[in-house]
Amino acid sequence: MKTFKIAVLPGDGIGSEVTPICVEMLQSVANKCGEFNFELDTFDAGAACFARCGEALPGETAAAARQADAILLGAMGLPEVRYADGTEIAPQLDLRFMLELYAGVRPVKPIPGLPLPLLNPSKNPIDFVLVRESTEGLFASHGKGTVVDDSEATDTMKITRAVSEKLFDFSFRLARQRKAKGFEGRLTCVDKANVFASMAFFRKIFDEAAVRHHDLDSDHMYVDAAALNMVKQPWNMDVLVTENMFGDILSDLGAGLMGGMGMAPSADIGDDHAVFQPCHGSAPDIAGQGKANPTAMLLSGAMMLEWLGERHNLPSMTSASESITTAVERVFADGNLVPIELGGDVGTGEIFDRVMHALDS
Repeated sequence: MKTFKIAVLPGDGIGSEVTPICVEMLQSVANKCGEFNFELDTFDAGAACFARCGEALPGETAAAARQADAILLGAMGLPEVRYADGTEIAPQLDLRFMLELYAGVRPVKPIPGLPLPLLNPSKNPIDFVLVRESTEGLFASHGKGTVVDDSEATDTMKITRAVSEKLFDFSFRLARQRKAKGFEGRLTCVDKANVFASMAFFRKIFDEAAVRHHDLDSDHMYVDAAALNMVKQPWNMDVLVTENMFGDILSDLGAGLMGGMGMAPSADIGDDHAVFQPCHGSAPDIAGQGKANPTAMLLSGAMMLEWLGERHNLPSMTSASESITTAVERVFADGNLVPIELGGDVGTGEIFDRVMHALDS
């Protein structure tokens, strides 16, 4: 039996509510399968940690993250806790840089049965993936921006060939995996190559990668057109790949198509490490009230199982991932389970209990 070391970082706010139940779910599916298990150890990090000890990502936590097979992260940051330059505490960004997690994977797949903001006249399912470069772009200036004489501020966008090539190869492989499952297998480069030299360079490297992956379709889309099309015709999208800041914005739009941040899972993946976390923040305004929607956290756990299963050639883990996703879809299918986030009255505990019951049945 294979044992996986998972570094668990609940973080701040509702992170400490949704993370433990995800851990419970993961332990349950592992026990049921009997072919793998987890060594799940919890470590401190986040804004509250910074307020207590002056470190947002303590050395012990960073070391555990490096040694883990995967990292499960709840939510980090508190609006009132900031660095001296006015920016929020965000150790999740530190992890991306430290572990070279260049591919931020954001699936966009609304769950039938929920009250969604977008009518779908085509009746075609919305099911696409946004891949966000997570270590460069405008975010490369994190902690490095300059302010001159209180009159001018500068942050610099950075695009490198080495990271972009890895990002595009990863995205083409993802498109190929989706094509094998019946999707179109098309990768779209989202950029602003008509304005910025950095984005023209980004597109140039993409086109070179497209030649290497000539069995797949590829095209381009300016980021403003991508935002329009994600609202107007998201059912026509397959896999999108983009720069860090553009991806940060578009991934929230994708979460909106799913009903809210509490429905949106994510992964940040590198060559050797990966972090799995819900797209939502720490939501301190509802922390401790049992109102948090745990769905994104549970689906992020499923993404972790899928990644580990593929990485270690364990089909049982992939099946366990699919069983979680299916259970989540089943509990919302009849339209009677509506999270508080989406205007209903169902909180953290009931959603989790329903999902666990679906997994057991």
